[in-house]
Amino acid sequence: MTTVKSSSRPGGMVRNVLHLGLGQVVTTILTILLSATMARTLGSSDFGLLYLVTSIATFAYVFVDWGHGQIVVRDTARYPERSGDLLGSALAVRAATILVACIVAVATTWMLGYDVRTRVLTGVLILSWLPQYLGLTFGWIFRGSELMDRDAMLSVALKLATFATSIACFALGGRLFGLMFAWSVAGCLTLVIGIVVYRRLHLPAIRASMSTSRQLMKDGVPLIAMTLATAIGPFFSANILYKITSPAVVGWFGAASNINGTLIAPATILVMAVFPRLSRAAADAAEFKRTFGVSFRMLLQLGVLVAVGTYLFADVPVELIYSLQKFGPAADVLRAFAPVALFLYVDVYLGVAIVAAGKAGRLAGAKVISVVVTSALVFVLVPFCQARFANGGLGVVYATVIGEALMVVTGSVIIREAIDRSTISDACRSLIVGAVVLLLFRNLPAFSPFLAIPLCVLVFAGLSLLIGAMKRSDVEMLLAPFRKPLPVRSAPAAESITGDQ
Repeated sequence: MTTVKSSSRPGGMVRNVLHLGLGQVVTTILTILLSATMARTLGSSDFGLLYLVTSIATFAYVFVDWGHGQIVVRDTARYPERSGDLLGSALAVRAATILVACIVAVATTWMLGYDVRTRVLTGVLILSWLPQYLGLTFGWIFRGSELMDRDAMLSVALKLATFATSIACFALGGRLFGLMFAWSVAGCLTLVIGIVVYRRLHLPAIRASMSTSRQLMKDGVPLIAMTLATAIGPFFSANILYKITSPAVVGWFGAASNINGTLIAPATILVMAVFPRLSRAAADAAEFKRTFGVSFRMLLQLGVLVAVGTYLFADVPVELIYSLQKFGPAADVLRAFAPVALFLYVDVYLGVAIVAAGKAGRLAGAKVISVVVTSALVFVLVPFCQARFANGGLGVVYATVIGEALMVVTGSVIIREAIDRSTISDACRSLIVGAVVLLLFRNLPAFSPFLAIPLCVLVFAGLSLLIGAMKRSDVEMLLAPFRKPLPVRSAPAAESITGDQ
Protein backbone atom coordinates (compact mmCIF):
# COMPACT_ATOMS: atom_id res chain seq x y z
CA MET A 1 0.00 0.00 0.00
CA THR A 2 1.27 3.46 -0.88
CA THR A 3 2.06 5.71 2.02
CA VAL A 4 0.83 9.25 1.68
CA LYS A 5 3.42 11.77 2.75
CA SER A 6 2.55 15.32 3.57
CA SER A 7 4.92 18.18 3.38
CA SER A 8 2.71 20.29 5.57
CA ARG A 9 4.25 22.00 8.54
CA PRO A 10 3.16 21.20 12.10
CA GLY A 11 -0.06 23.02 12.80
CA GLY A 12 -0.50 23.62 9.08
CA MET A 13 -4.15 22.56 9.04
CA VAL A 14 -4.92 24.80 12.00
CA ARG A 15 -3.06 27.63 10.27
CA ASN A 16 -5.27 27.13 7.23
CA VAL A 17 -8.34 27.15 9.47
CA LEU A 18 -7.12 30.38 11.06
CA HIS A 19 -6.68 32.05 7.68
CA LEU A 20 -10.13 30.99 6.58
CA GLY A 21 -11.53 31.78 10.01
CA LEU A 22 -10.18 35.31 10.07
CA GLY A 23 -11.60 35.84 6.61
CA GLN A 24 -14.92 34.41 7.75
CA VAL A 25 -15.01 36.72 10.78
CA VAL A 26 -14.66 39.75 8.52
CA THR A 27 -17.15 38.50 5.95
CA THR A 28 -19.59 37.51 8.69
CA ILE A 29 -19.50 40.98 10.22
CA LEU A 30 -20.05 42.55 6.81
CA THR A 31 -22.83 40.07 5.99
CA ILE A 32 -24.60 40.76 9.27
CA LEU A 33 -24.35 44.52 8.79
CA LEU A 34 -25.62 44.25 5.23
CA SER A 35 -28.44 41.87 6.18
CA ALA A 36 -29.52 44.18 8.99
CA THR A 37 -29.44 47.20 6.68
CA MET A 38 -31.44 45.40 3.98
CA ALA A 39 -34.04 44.06 6.43
CA ARG A 40 -34.57 47.38 8.18
CA THR A 41 -34.65 49.33 4.90
CA LEU A 42 -36.80 46.97 2.85
CA GLY A 43 -39.14 45.73 5.59
CA SER A 44 -40.26 42.13 6.18
CA SER A 45 -42.33 41.84 2.96
CA ASP A 46 -39.69 43.02 0.47
CA PHE A 47 -37.05 41.17 2.48
CA GLY A 48 -39.18 38.06 2.08
CA LEU A 49 -39.39 38.66 -1.69
CA LEU A 50 -35.61 39.05 -1.83
CA TYR A 51 -35.23 35.75 0.06
CA LEU A 52 -37.55 34.07 -2.45
CA VAL A 53 -35.69 35.23 -5.58
CA THR A 54 -32.37 34.50 -3.88
CA SER A 55 -33.51 30.92 -3.24
CA ILE A 56 -34.51 30.55 -6.90
CA ALA A 57 -31.21 32.02 -8.14
CA THR A 58 -29.20 29.84 -5.77
CA PHE A 59 -31.00 26.79 -7.11
CA ALA A 60 -30.23 27.87 -10.70
CA TYR A 61 -26.53 28.22 -9.86
CA VAL A 62 -26.41 24.59 -8.74
CA PHE A 63 -26.45 23.72 -12.44
CA VAL A 64 -23.82 26.36 -13.17
CA ASP A 65 -21.53 24.95 -10.46
CA TRP A 66 -22.12 21.32 -11.50
CA GLY A 67 -20.11 20.12 -8.50
CA HIS A 68 -16.91 21.57 -10.01
CA GLY A 69 -15.69 23.12 -6.77
CA GLN A 70 -14.76 19.93 -4.95
CA ILE A 71 -13.37 18.37 -8.14
CA VAL A 72 -11.10 21.33 -8.85
CA VAL A 73 -9.90 21.51 -5.22
CA ARG A 74 -9.28 17.76 -5.09
CA ASP A 75 -7.43 17.57 -8.43
CA THR A 76 -5.41 20.71 -7.72
CA ALA A 77 -4.25 19.14 -4.44
CA ARG A 78 -3.26 15.94 -6.25
CA TYR A 79 -1.94 17.40 -9.53
CA PRO A 80 -0.89 21.05 -8.99
CA GLU A 81 0.59 21.27 -12.50
CA ARG A 82 -2.95 20.99 -13.90
CA SER A 83 -4.36 23.97 -11.98
CA GLY A 84 -4.32 26.35 -14.95
CA ASP A 85 -6.21 23.92 -17.16
CA LEU A 86 -8.69 23.11 -14.39
CA LEU A 87 -9.34 26.78 -13.68
CA GLY A 88 -9.73 27.84 -17.30
CA SER A 89 -12.04 24.95 -18.14
CA ALA A 90 -14.18 25.57 -15.06
CA LEU A 91 -14.52 29.27 -15.95
CA ALA A 92 -15.51 28.42 -19.52
CA VAL A 93 -18.12 25.86 -18.50
CA ARG A 94 -19.66 28.16 -15.89
CA ALA A 95 -19.91 31.10 -18.26
CA ALA A 96 -21.47 28.92 -20.96
CA THR A 97 -24.20 27.49 -18.75
CA ILE A 98 -25.38 30.67 -17.04
CA LEU A 99 -27.65 31.86 -19.84
CA VAL A 100 -29.44 28.52 -20.04
CA ALA A 101 -29.88 28.46 -16.26
CA CYS A 102 -31.25 32.02 -16.30
CA ILE A 103 -33.84 31.25 -19.00
CA VAL A 104 -35.00 28.10 -17.21
CA ALA A 105 -35.26 29.90 -13.85
CA VAL A 106 -37.34 32.76 -15.26
CA ALA A 107 -39.58 30.27 -17.07
CA THR A 108 -40.07 28.43 -13.78
CA THR A 109 -41.25 31.59 -12.01
CA TRP A 110 -43.70 32.14 -14.85
CA MET A 111 -45.05 28.59 -14.53
CA LEU A 112 -45.40 29.06 -10.77
CA GLY A 113 -47.63 32.08 -11.41
CA TYR A 114 -45.41 34.84 -10.02
CA ASP A 115 -45.92 38.42 -11.16
CA VAL A 116 -43.73 40.24 -13.70
CA ARG A 117 -41.67 41.99 -11.01
CA THR A 118 -40.71 38.69 -9.39
CA ARG A 119 -39.81 37.12 -12.74
CA VAL A 120 -37.64 40.06 -13.79
CA LEU A 121 -35.94 40.24 -10.38
CA THR A 122 -35.06 36.54 -10.68
CA GLY A 123 -33.42 36.95 -14.09
CA VAL A 124 -31.55 40.11 -13.14
CA LEU A 125 -30.23 38.56 -9.91
CA ILE A 126 -28.91 35.46 -11.70
CA LEU A 127 -27.04 37.54 -14.28
CA SER A 128 -25.71 39.96 -11.65
CA TRP A 129 -24.14 37.09 -9.72
CA LEU A 130 -22.08 35.76 -12.65
CA PRO A 131 -18.98 38.02 -12.16
CA GLN A 132 -18.65 37.12 -8.47
CA TYR A 133 -19.06 33.41 -9.16
CA LEU A 134 -16.30 33.58 -11.77
CA GLY A 135 -14.10 35.50 -9.36
CA LEU A 136 -14.64 33.02 -6.53
CA THR A 137 -13.64 30.18 -8.87
CA PHE A 138 -10.03 31.29 -8.38
CA GLY A 139 -10.47 30.46 -4.68
CA TRP A 140 -10.79 26.77 -5.59
CA ILE A 141 -7.23 26.79 -6.92
CA PHE A 142 -5.94 28.68 -3.88
CA ARG A 143 -7.73 26.19 -1.60
CA GLY A 144 -6.37 23.15 -3.43
CA SER A 145 -2.86 24.62 -3.16
CA GLU A 146 -3.46 25.21 0.58
CA LEU A 147 -3.14 28.96 0.05
CA MET A 148 -6.06 29.60 2.35
CA ASP A 149 -5.00 33.17 3.04
CA ARG A 150 -5.49 34.04 -0.66
CA ASP A 151 -8.88 32.32 -0.68
CA ALA A 152 -9.91 34.23 2.43
CA MET A 153 -8.68 37.50 0.94
CA LEU A 154 -10.82 36.93 -2.15
CA SER A 155 -13.93 36.30 -0.04
CA VAL A 156 -13.27 39.36 2.08
CA ALA A 157 -12.80 41.50 -1.03
CA LEU A 158 -16.18 40.35 -2.39
CA LYS A 159 -18.03 41.00 0.87
CA LEU A 160 -16.39 44.38 1.36
CA ALA A 161 -17.22 45.45 -2.19
CA THR A 162 -20.76 44.11 -1.84
CA PHE A 163 -21.29 45.97 1.41
CA ALA A 164 -19.89 49.24 0.09
CA THR A 165 -21.85 49.18 -3.17
CA SER A 166 -25.07 48.15 -1.38
CA ILE A 167 -24.81 50.98 1.12
CA ALA A 168 -24.18 53.38 -1.78
CA CYS A 169 -27.27 51.99 -3.50
CA PHE A 170 -29.49 52.62 -0.48
CA ALA A 171 -27.99 56.08 0.03
CA LEU A 172 -28.98 56.94 -3.55
CA GLY A 173 -32.53 55.71 -2.97
CA GLY A 174 -32.16 52.34 -4.71
CA ARG A 175 -34.19 49.27 -3.78
CA LEU A 176 -34.09 45.68 -5.07
CA PHE A 177 -33.04 46.37 -8.66
CA GLY A 178 -30.41 48.82 -7.50
CA LEU A 179 -29.03 46.23 -5.10
CA MET A 180 -28.55 43.76 -7.92
CA PHE A 181 -26.64 46.26 -10.01
CA ALA A 182 -24.45 47.00 -6.97
CA TRP A 183 -23.73 43.28 -6.52
CA SER A 184 -22.73 43.01 -10.17
CA VAL A 185 -20.16 45.80 -9.71
CA ALA A 186 -18.80 44.08 -6.58
CA GLY A 187 -18.50 40.82 -8.52
CA CYS A 188 -16.50 42.45 -11.31
CA LEU A 189 -14.04 43.84 -8.76
CA THR A 190 -13.67 40.37 -7.22
CA LEU A 191 -12.98 38.81 -10.61
CA VAL A 192 -10.23 41.34 -11.32
CA ILE A 193 -8.64 40.69 -7.91
CA GLY A 194 -8.74 36.93 -8.51
CA ILE A 195 -6.93 37.27 -11.83
CA VAL A 196 -4.27 39.58 -10.39
CA VAL A 197 -3.55 37.36 -7.35
CA TYR A 198 -3.39 34.22 -9.50
CA ARG A 199 -0.82 35.78 -11.84
CA ARG A 200 1.31 37.10 -8.98
CA LEU A 201 1.56 33.58 -7.57
CA HIS A 202 3.08 32.44 -10.90
CA LEU A 203 0.72 29.50 -11.10
CA PRO A 204 0.26 27.64 -14.42
CA ALA A 205 -1.20 29.72 -17.24
CA ILE A 206 -4.99 29.74 -17.42
CA ARG A 207 -6.31 27.82 -20.39
CA ALA A 208 -9.46 25.90 -21.25
CA SER A 209 -9.47 22.52 -22.94
CA MET A 210 -12.33 20.43 -24.27
CA SER A 211 -11.00 17.26 -22.62
CA THR A 212 -10.83 18.84 -19.15
CA SER A 213 -14.24 20.45 -19.62
CA ARG A 214 -15.71 17.06 -20.48
CA GLN A 215 -13.95 15.55 -17.47
CA LEU A 216 -15.42 18.21 -15.18
CA MET A 217 -18.90 17.58 -16.54
CA LYS A 218 -18.55 13.81 -16.22
CA ASP A 219 -16.98 13.78 -12.75
CA GLY A 220 -19.50 16.35 -11.57
CA VAL A 221 -22.55 14.15 -12.23
CA PRO A 222 -22.59 12.46 -8.77
CA LEU A 223 -21.81 15.79 -7.09
CA ILE A 224 -24.46 17.73 -9.03
CA ALA A 225 -27.01 15.12 -8.02
CA MET A 226 -26.02 15.58 -4.38
CA THR A 227 -25.83 19.38 -4.58
CA LEU A 228 -29.11 19.53 -6.47
CA ALA A 229 -30.76 17.45 -3.77
CA THR A 230 -29.32 19.81 -1.14
CA ALA A 231 -30.37 23.00 -2.95
CA ILE A 232 -33.86 21.90 -3.85
CA GLY A 233 -34.84 21.98 -0.18
CA PRO A 234 -34.45 25.77 0.34
CA PHE A 235 -35.89 26.41 -3.15
CA PHE A 236 -38.92 24.25 -2.47
CA SER A 237 -39.43 25.55 1.08
CA ALA A 238 -39.24 29.22 0.08
CA ASN A 239 -41.84 28.75 -2.64
CA ILE A 240 -44.18 26.72 -0.41
CA LEU A 241 -43.93 29.35 2.32
CA TYR A 242 -44.55 32.17 -0.14
CA LYS A 243 -47.61 30.42 -1.55
CA ILE A 244 -49.17 29.14 1.68
CA THR A 245 -48.30 31.87 4.18
CA SER A 246 -47.30 35.48 3.47
CA PRO A 247 -44.21 37.49 2.46
CA ALA A 248 -43.76 38.52 6.10
CA VAL A 249 -43.56 34.88 7.25
CA VAL A 250 -41.01 34.24 4.51
CA GLY A 251 -39.09 37.25 5.80
CA TRP A 252 -39.03 35.81 9.34
CA PHE A 253 -37.84 32.47 8.03
CA GLY A 254 -35.25 34.18 5.83
CA ALA A 255 -33.88 36.16 8.77
CA ALA A 256 -33.52 33.00 10.91
CA SER A 257 -32.04 31.09 7.97
CA ASN A 258 -29.44 33.82 7.41
CA ILE A 259 -28.35 33.68 11.05
CA ASN A 260 -28.23 29.88 10.95
CA GLY A 261 -26.10 30.06 7.80
CA THR A 262 -23.63 32.27 9.65
CA LEU A 263 -23.49 29.82 12.54
CA ILE A 264 -22.78 26.96 10.13
CA ALA A 265 -19.88 28.84 8.52
CA PRO A 266 -17.20 27.44 10.90
CA ALA A 267 -18.04 23.93 9.67
CA THR A 268 -17.46 25.05 6.11
CA ILE A 269 -14.13 26.58 7.10
CA LEU A 270 -12.90 23.41 8.75
CA VAL A 271 -13.92 21.11 5.90
CA MET A 272 -12.35 23.44 3.33
CA ALA A 273 -9.09 23.29 5.27
CA VAL A 274 -9.09 19.51 5.71
CA PHE A 275 -10.46 18.48 2.30
CA PRO A 276 -7.12 18.67 0.42
CA ARG A 277 -5.50 16.51 3.12
CA LEU A 278 -8.30 13.97 3.09
CA SER A 279 -7.98 13.80 -0.70
CA ARG A 280 -4.26 13.06 -0.51
CA ALA A 281 -4.73 10.60 2.35
CA ALA A 282 -7.43 8.62 0.53
CA ALA A 283 -4.79 6.23 -0.86
CA ASP A 284 -3.75 5.16 2.66
CA ALA A 285 -6.54 3.78 4.87
CA ALA A 286 -4.65 4.33 8.13
CA GLU A 287 -3.71 7.92 7.31
CA PHE A 288 -7.24 8.64 6.12
CA LYS A 289 -8.74 7.31 9.37
CA ARG A 290 -6.30 9.35 11.46
CA THR A 291 -6.99 12.59 9.57
CA PHE A 292 -10.73 11.91 9.66
CA GLY A 293 -10.81 11.22 13.39
CA VAL A 294 -8.85 14.27 14.53
CA SER A 295 -10.80 16.71 12.38
CA PHE A 296 -14.17 15.15 13.15
CA ARG A 297 -13.61 15.43 16.90
CA MET A 298 -12.87 19.14 16.64
CA LEU A 299 -15.80 19.77 14.31
CA LEU A 300 -18.29 17.88 16.46
CA GLN A 301 -17.24 19.83 19.55
CA LEU A 302 -17.91 23.06 17.72
CA GLY A 303 -21.19 21.77 16.32
CA VAL A 304 -22.55 20.81 19.73
CA LEU A 305 -21.53 24.19 21.17
CA VAL A 306 -23.24 26.05 18.31
CA ALA A 307 -26.43 24.00 18.71
CA VAL A 308 -26.57 24.64 22.45
CA GLY A 309 -25.86 28.36 22.01
CA THR A 310 -28.47 28.68 19.27
CA TYR A 311 -31.16 27.19 21.49
CA LEU A 312 -30.25 29.22 24.57
CA PHE A 313 -29.61 32.61 22.97
CA ALA A 314 -31.76 32.73 19.80
CA ASP A 315 -33.31 36.08 20.77
CA VAL A 316 -29.94 37.83 20.92
CA PRO A 317 -28.89 37.82 17.23
CA VAL A 318 -32.44 38.48 16.05
CA GLU A 319 -32.65 41.57 18.26
CA LEU A 320 -29.18 42.83 17.33
CA ILE A 321 -29.55 42.31 13.57
CA TYR A 322 -33.23 42.57 12.70
CA SER A 323 -35.07 43.89 15.80
CA LEU A 324 -37.46 41.67 17.75
CA GLN A 325 -40.18 44.26 17.24
CA LYS A 326 -40.20 43.64 13.47
CA PHE A 327 -38.84 40.08 13.26
CA GLY A 328 -39.78 38.60 16.65
CA PRO A 329 -41.10 35.25 15.30
CA ALA A 330 -37.73 34.71 13.61
CA ALA A 331 -36.30 33.91 17.06
CA ASP A 332 -38.66 30.93 17.40
CA VAL A 333 -37.57 29.69 13.98
CA LEU A 334 -33.90 30.12 14.88
CA ARG A 335 -34.36 28.22 18.14
CA ALA A 336 -35.92 25.35 16.20
CA PHE A 337 -32.83 25.40 13.95
CA ALA A 338 -30.59 24.26 16.86
CA PRO A 339 -30.62 20.50 16.09
CA VAL A 340 -30.38 21.30 12.37
CA ALA A 341 -27.15 23.17 13.07
CA LEU A 342 -25.61 20.14 14.79
CA PHE A 343 -26.69 17.74 12.04
CA LEU A 344 -25.36 20.07 9.36
CA TYR A 345 -21.95 20.23 11.04
CA VAL A 346 -21.75 16.45 10.89
CA ASP A 347 -23.29 16.17 7.40
CA VAL A 348 -20.92 18.68 5.83
CA TYR A 349 -17.88 16.86 7.18
CA LEU A 350 -19.10 13.40 6.28
CA GLY A 351 -19.90 14.69 2.80
CA VAL A 352 -16.38 15.92 2.02
CA ALA A 353 -14.85 12.78 3.53
CA ILE A 354 -17.04 10.64 1.28
CA VAL A 355 -16.10 12.71 -1.79
CA ALA A 356 -12.40 12.44 -0.89
CA ALA A 357 -12.82 8.67 -0.59
CA GLY A 358 -14.43 8.51 -4.06
CA LYS A 359 -17.91 7.48 -2.90
CA ALA A 360 -19.92 10.53 -3.94
CA GLY A 361 -22.38 8.50 -6.02
CA ARG A 362 -23.71 6.59 -3.00
CA LEU A 363 -24.11 9.79 -1.00
CA ALA A 364 -26.04 11.45 -3.85
CA GLY A 365 -28.60 8.65 -3.89
CA ALA A 366 -29.10 8.96 -0.14
CA LYS A 367 -29.52 12.72 -0.40
CA VAL A 368 -32.28 12.32 -2.99
CA ILE A 369 -34.21 10.05 -0.60
CA SER A 370 -33.70 12.53 2.24
CA VAL A 371 -35.03 15.42 0.12
CA VAL A 372 -38.11 13.44 -0.90
CA VAL A 373 -38.89 12.73 2.75
CA THR A 374 -38.24 16.34 3.80
CA SER A 375 -40.36 17.78 0.97
CA ALA A 376 -43.28 15.49 1.81
CA LEU A 377 -43.08 16.60 5.44
CA VAL A 378 -42.95 20.29 4.42
CA PHE A 379 -46.30 19.91 2.68
CA VAL A 380 -47.81 18.63 5.91
CA LEU A 381 -45.97 20.66 8.56
CA VAL A 382 -46.04 24.15 7.02
CA PRO A 383 -49.87 24.41 6.96
CA PHE A 384 -50.03 22.81 10.43
CA CYS A 385 -47.53 25.25 11.97
CA GLN A 386 -49.12 28.21 10.19
CA ALA A 387 -52.53 27.30 11.61
CA ARG A 388 -51.24 26.37 15.07
CA PHE A 389 -48.47 28.94 15.66
CA ALA A 390 -49.07 31.51 12.86
CA ASN A 391 -45.50 30.75 11.78
CA GLY A 392 -45.22 28.28 8.90
CA GLY A 393 -41.44 28.60 8.91
CA LEU A 394 -41.35 26.27 11.93
CA GLY A 395 -42.77 23.51 9.74
CA VAL A 396 -39.84 23.82 7.32
CA VAL A 397 -37.36 23.53 10.17
CA TYR A 398 -39.04 20.49 11.73
CA ALA A 399 -39.03 18.73 8.37
CA THR A 400 -35.37 19.63 7.87
CA VAL A 401 -34.42 18.14 11.25
CA ILE A 402 -35.74 14.75 10.16
CA GLY A 403 -34.09 14.94 6.73
CA GLU A 404 -30.68 15.87 8.13
CA ALA A 405 -30.89 13.14 10.78
CA LEU A 406 -31.36 10.62 7.99
CA MET A 407 -28.27 11.98 6.23
CA VAL A 408 -26.15 11.67 9.37
CA VAL A 409 -27.05 8.00 9.68
CA THR A 410 -26.54 7.32 5.96
CA GLY A 411 -23.24 9.20 5.74
CA SER A 412 -21.90 7.33 8.75
CA VAL A 413 -22.72 4.01 7.10
CA ILE A 414 -21.06 4.98 3.80
CA ILE A 415 -17.82 6.09 5.47
CA ARG A 416 -17.94 3.48 8.27
CA GLU A 417 -14.37 2.29 7.57
CA ALA A 418 -13.08 5.61 8.92
CA ILE A 419 -15.23 5.46 12.08
CA ASP A 420 -13.96 3.42 15.01
CA ARG A 421 -14.81 3.07 18.69
CA SER A 422 -12.71 6.10 19.54
CA THR A 423 -14.73 8.28 17.17
CA ILE A 424 -18.02 7.06 18.61
CA SER A 425 -16.74 7.56 22.16
CA ASP A 426 -15.66 11.13 21.38
CA ALA A 427 -19.10 11.85 19.88
CA CYS A 428 -20.89 10.54 22.98
CA ARG A 429 -18.71 12.64 25.29
CA SER A 430 -19.41 15.78 23.25
CA LEU A 431 -23.17 15.17 23.35
CA ILE A 432 -23.04 14.62 27.12
CA VAL A 433 -21.21 17.93 27.60
CA GLY A 434 -23.78 19.70 25.42
CA ALA A 435 -26.70 18.24 27.38
CA VAL A 436 -25.18 19.23 30.74
CA VAL A 437 -24.48 22.82 29.60
CA LEU A 438 -27.98 23.13 28.13
CA LEU A 439 -29.68 21.97 31.35
CA LEU A 440 -27.42 24.13 33.50
CA PHE A 441 -28.01 27.40 31.65
CA ARG A 442 -31.73 26.81 31.18
CA ASN A 443 -32.11 26.64 34.97
CA LEU A 444 -29.91 29.61 35.82
CA PRO A 445 -31.56 32.97 36.60
CA ALA A 446 -31.70 35.29 33.58
CA PHE A 447 -28.76 37.68 33.23
CA SER A 448 -27.05 39.67 30.50
CA PRO A 449 -26.35 37.59 27.36
CA PHE A 450 -23.05 39.44 26.98
CA LEU A 451 -21.95 37.66 30.16
CA ALA A 452 -23.95 34.47 29.67
CA ILE A 453 -22.59 33.62 26.21
CA PRO A 454 -18.85 33.81 27.11
CA LEU A 455 -19.59 31.93 30.34
CA CYS A 456 -21.39 29.23 28.35
CA VAL A 457 -18.37 28.80 26.09
CA LEU A 458 -15.98 28.59 29.06
CA VAL A 459 -18.12 26.04 30.89
CA PHE A 460 -18.45 23.96 27.73
CA ALA A 461 -14.68 23.99 27.13
CA GLY A 462 -13.93 23.15 30.77
CA LEU A 463 -16.32 20.21 30.86
CA SER A 464 -15.00 18.96 27.51
CA LEU A 465 -11.45 18.82 28.89
CA LEU A 466 -12.67 17.31 32.15
CA ILE A 467 -14.41 14.28 30.61
CA GLY A 468 -12.04 13.89 27.67
CA ALA A 469 -14.28 15.12 24.85
CA MET A 470 -11.43 17.47 23.99
CA LYS A 471 -7.96 15.90 23.99
CA ARG A 472 -4.67 17.42 25.04
CA SER A 473 -3.44 16.79 21.50
CA ASP A 474 -6.30 18.95 20.19
CA VAL A 475 -5.21 21.85 22.37
CA GLU A 476 -1.57 21.43 21.30
CA MET A 477 -2.60 21.40 17.64
CA LEU A 478 -4.65 24.57 18.13
CA LEU A 479 -1.69 26.29 19.77
CA ALA A 480 0.92 25.04 17.26
CA PRO A 481 0.63 27.98 14.80
CA PHE A 482 1.32 30.46 17.62
CA ARG A 483 4.51 28.80 18.82
CA LYS A 484 7.91 29.76 17.55
CA PRO A 485 9.71 26.86 15.86
CA LEU A 486 12.64 25.46 17.80
CA PRO A 487 16.06 26.32 16.36
CA VAL A 488 17.58 23.50 14.32
CA ARG A 489 20.92 22.41 15.75
CA SER A 490 23.59 21.42 13.27
CA ALA A 491 25.00 17.97 13.82
CA PRO A 492 28.78 17.65 14.38
CA ALA A 493 30.72 16.93 11.24
CA ALA A 494 31.86 13.50 12.43
CA GLU A 495 28.28 12.46 13.16
CA SER A 496 27.01 13.66 9.81
CA ILE A 497 29.25 11.22 7.90
CA THR A 498 27.64 7.88 7.25
CA GLY A 499 29.35 4.67 6.43
CA ASP A 500 32.62 5.30 8.37
CA GLN A 501 32.02 2.73 11.04
